[in-house]
Amino acid sequence: MPESHLPQRAPERVRASAALRLHRTLRSLTDRFPARSRLLWLSEASTRIGTTLDLDRTARELAEFTVPRLADAAAVDLLESVLLGQEGERMSGPDAPVTRALAVAAVDGLARRLEPDPVGAISYHPHSVASVHCLVAREPVLIARMGPDDYERVAVTASGAARMRETGVHSYMAVPLIARGVLLGVADFMRLGTRPPFTRADVALVMQLAHRAAVFIDNARLYGREREHVVALQRSLLPRGTPTTPGLRVSACYTPTADVSGVGGDWYDVMALPGGRTALVVGDVMGHGLPAAATMGRLRTVARTLMALDTAPERVLARVDMAARDLEDDQVATCLCAVFDPATASYTLASAGHPPPLLVTADGEASYVGVPVGAPLGAGVIPYDSVRLPAPAGSRLVLYTDGLVKTRTEDVDAQLEGLRRAAAGLAAPDLESCGLVTRTAGHEIRFDEAVLVVATSRPPRPEADLSVWTLAQGEEPAATARRLVREQLGRWRLSEHSDVMELVVSELVGNALRYGGGPGELRLMRHDRLTVEVSDTGPDLPQIQHASLSDEGGRGLQLINMLCRRWGAVRTPAGKIVWAEHDIPAAPETSP
Repeated sequence: MPESHLPQRAPERVRASAALRLHRTLRSLTDRFPARSRLLWLSEASTRIGTTLDLDRTARELAEFTVPRLADAAAVDLLESVLLGQEGERMSGPDAPVTRALAVAAVDGLARRLEPDPVGAISYHPHSVASVHCLVAREPVLIARMGPDDYERVAVTASGAARMRETGVHSYMAVPLIARGVLLGVADFMRLGTRPPFTRADVALVMQLAHRAAVFIDNARLYGREREHVVALQRSLLPRGTPTTPGLRVSACYTPTADVSGVGGDWYDVMALPGGRTALVVGDVMGHGLPAAATMGRLRTVARTLMALDTAPERVLARVDMAARDLEDDQVATCLCAVFDPATASYTLASAGHPPPLLVTADGEASYVGVPVGAPLGAGVIPYDSVRLPAPAGSRLVLYTDGLVKTRTEDVDAQLEGLRRAAAGLAAPDLESCGLVTRTAGHEIRFDEAVLVVATSRPPRPEADLSVWTLAQGEEPAATARRLVREQLGRWRLSEHSDVMELVVSELVGNALRYGGGPGELRLMRHDRLTVEVSDTGPDLPQIQHASLSDEGGRGLQLINMLCRRWGAVRTPAGKIVWAEHDIPAAPETSP
């Protein structure tokens, strides 16, 4: 075919076709660019939301990330039942849904003008669109343009609806927060002013964001719940309070860490022992979590039981070490045991691999006590050695666990020196109220739990509540003991108890003469009750005998058991102590 017969294309058609192709190309680019921007925005959300395992902070990060790039105001509310660990319940009935506000974010103080539920407040809005659609139907809500009746549906209250109108809110969106099939709560968003309304594309985008953020929120929730369980178990295994003992004022505190992996294992105990003595025990299981907390509870129970049978700290640690080796967890623990004796105003201390205690004088000078350090409990390396420490009036003995000083940047010597300086720089009331917990380095980012026990020795009263005598072997010890007790009760204006206490002390001295090689020391203490004790060198602890009608003896401990509130015996390095307690109505004021 000749070239002249080929169809010729007009220049206008060529230009139109090129323009069409260029328009399609540009439209394709503009269509892909928002999608790419949204992917980048969601990717950025993964790095800015869930930076920690703190529930409140994670919810706040979600709200703040969407303002002002997506919305002018945002709020995150979680179901109260979910926060209480009751996830999976049906959202129906008169008590549901109840939510708690965790985070609110807005531009230019908009939150104050909108008057949303304050952070931490519990709200109940069963007829709001967010509750009906998000919490019951688990579907998103979109009100692109707010109508006259929409404000009451969103704000529920008339004042809240009026605030939204005055502020100029014109578009509303809410999405459910669902993670691992569990409905956690709702996140809602608002736009106002000249900003364009929300679209279905915004709903789809926020749903993707909500799915990602809900996982972070659920992780923080589960992490916090596990931490609460460990801390609750830990606190339930610690003493409820410290007993009042003669000559000593004790304050103690337990401080958990924010990290659940650092909770579990630290413990302390304060026990009133016979003769006005006080036992102070601080320990730290080398582990964390529920297993360490369970091991701590068992070791504390063993130590408390043994302290009631023995007043020597080094012997108690040796027996606890054997008990720790029998545990199936194969865990070891450090422990420091101190026994305060008001008669000598001194401590007897023994350590099983524990950090040294601090002694702060009445003048504020702080120094570490040189306690011989034995192997940790459960290591099987015994025996342990003890040391005697004088306790002048007004001095304070500070026992602690390593979580109080542990940091990731300093060595042990620097940590201990920092603790010593902090203790020396504190006033006596602050130190006794556990103010040392907040004065140590790194307390704001502490990654290990800490226990602090501060024991302050008090000056003796003008009329002493404790009397100590040494019974001579050549005299009649029983008669001497009865006379000493009778005279002291008269000085205390407790003569009405003389008959009972004379009979008790006579029986105790008689048992020491018959079975213990003779009495050694006699103590009479007035505190909440009258306590009398007699020491001897015999190795065997007394027991109540079943005496028949024809037996002439064997009823002494039966009489003591009937006349006294309680009685018992403890071992000492030199033998044993047998003691008995008798109730008194109240300790009257002493005569001048």
